[in-house]
Amino acid sequence: MSKGKVSIVQAFKEFIWPRKGIVFIGLILIVISKLSSLVLPLKSKELLDEIIPNKDADGLMSLVLVVGGAILIQAITSFALTRLLSVEAQLLISKLRAKVQKQVLSLPISYFDNNKSGALVSRIMSDVEGVRNLIGTGLVQLFGGTITAIISLILLINISPKMTLFVLAPIAVFAVIALKAFGYIRPIFRNRGVINAEVTGRLTETLNGVRVIKGFNAENQENASFEKGVDRLFQNVKKSLTATAIMTSSSAFLLGLASVGIMGIGGSMIIDGTLTTGDFLAFTLLLGFMIAPIVQMSNIGSQLTEAFAGLDRTEEIMNIAPEDDPEVRTVQLNNIEGNVKFNDVSFSYEEGKEVVHNISFDAPKGSVTALVGSSGSGKSTIAGLVSTFITPESGNITIDGQDISKVSLNSYRSQLGVVLQDDFLFEGSIKENILFPRPNATEEQLKNAVKAAYVNEFTDRFDKGLETIIGERGVKLSGGQRQRIAIARAILADPKIIILDEATSNLDTESEALIQKSLSELTKNRTTIVIVHRLSTIRKADQILVIENGRIAERGNHDELITAEGRYFDLYTYQAKI
Repeated sequence: MSKGKVSIVQAFKEFIWPRKGIVFIGLILIVISKLSSLVLPLKSKELLDEIIPNKDADGLMSLVLVVGGAILIQAITSFALTRLLSVEAQLLISKLRAKVQKQVLSLPISYFDNNKSGALVSRIMSDVEGVRNLIGTGLVQLFGGTITAIISLILLINISPKMTLFVLAPIAVFAVIALKAFGYIRPIFRNRGVINAEVTGRLTETLNGVRVIKGFNAENQENASFEKGVDRLFQNVKKSLTATAIMTSSSAFLLGLASVGIMGIGGSMIIDGTLTTGDFLAFTLLLGFMIAPIVQMSNIGSQLTEAFAGLDRTEEIMNIAPEDDPEVRTVQLNNIEGNVKFNDVSFSYEEGKEVVHNISFDAPKGSVTALVGSSGSGKSTIAGLVSTFITPESGNITIDGQDISKVSLNSYRSQLGVVLQDDFLFEGSIKENILFPRPNATEEQLKNAVKAAYVNEFTDRFDKGLETIIGERGVKLSGGQRQRIAIARAILADPKIIILDEATSNLDTESEALIQKSLSELTKNRTTIVIVHRLSTIRKADQILVIENGRIAERGNHDELITAEGRYFDLYTYQAKI
């Protein structure tokens, strides 16, 4: 995974330049705002040196009106600036979140196997938030502050070069400290994103597994695990706060020293008559206008550093190659027949540890191929290979003669149906879950799927029928009811190839009898690959593959394998006795 840093030039090209119009308006507004803020210190000199000594009442009135007008302009431009850029920044965050989520969903299954869902949620929702400081008021304030500081510096030199030179020395020291601090903080912010994702991931797991936790009375160990995670987060925040505190306190100390020096030098010059009281007041006020942006820059610098740290982590995800690479997967399967063929296929999850070895078989269109064998023998891996969730390391799989590794996943999976042992249901109604693969299905198609999977057998007893809310992951339903909803979903999808992975293992005898009927409806004229433990359910399969230690130990139909009296015969007769 790439860990390259996002450069300022890269961020400018990707986020700022496409919004140059809004940013330019923001820059104009900030310049107007900052220039109007300089009216007060400049007019203060006029008030003390000219208007008050000359007792000029008319001049006083016009001065008050000018200063009041400048303050009003400053307030209006500040409001417009914040409103314009803050809204644009939030729009950018929402678009970037959608972009990252789209990229995450395009990644292969192996990525999700190696990353916690809660951690991915954190990366999608939190890591992108920092861009608000690029497009929001932060960057523009940095620009406006720089302009104010430069103009103030020119005016300060004009009033007293001597005092200005004295002030610049501590400011230069502060700039060096700030730059060092930003270099120190960026990795801390980057690491914070990692820790935050881990803590969020663990918390999500805890909430999803609350029944297991309570069942094993393991609340204390979960609490301890979470406390350890939040303490790591605290230690990280403490480091960044220390660096920020050093910047803040050093700026206060150095600028305080400058103020003390100005009091001494300025007081001495007033006594000598080389500096007027108005000049001294104007110098003091302008000094504040020069220093304030510099101190503000340190805060904005921290925000920008945090933004770049978040973008670094976002860039990592965006640089991962999606599984459906259009340059590699160029073949479009618009209307498949469903002929599946394995040619000497091997696969391993870890290097050097193959879980399936040299598997070869044909599953012609409309046929039922059953995979049987002990747990861990490689049955689900074979199903995963057909589903394109994983890719063969050697050998190949073809669909209608086309190498599946060259086929567009979108075109293939749109004609594939998968029903898993513990199939996932989304929070919402039963109807929404069945309609998931085809949200625009007609009422008639929905009713047919519900009837074919015998879902109506239990929804008819619910007050709200298909509109019944099932809770997160379908916790309010039994295993058999959840399975029937999953089968109804697959029937509605109307796929050409069906993968059934232990689809009847969670069912009681009554439910299984109903589902066997619905499965025969589902598998009719469709290529089916079914994994089963209960061998009585596959007597009518066209071919049965007995998988042992990642290899095909036996193959044939039920009668042939019983006659052969091999491994299948042993498994079948053993189950028949139970």
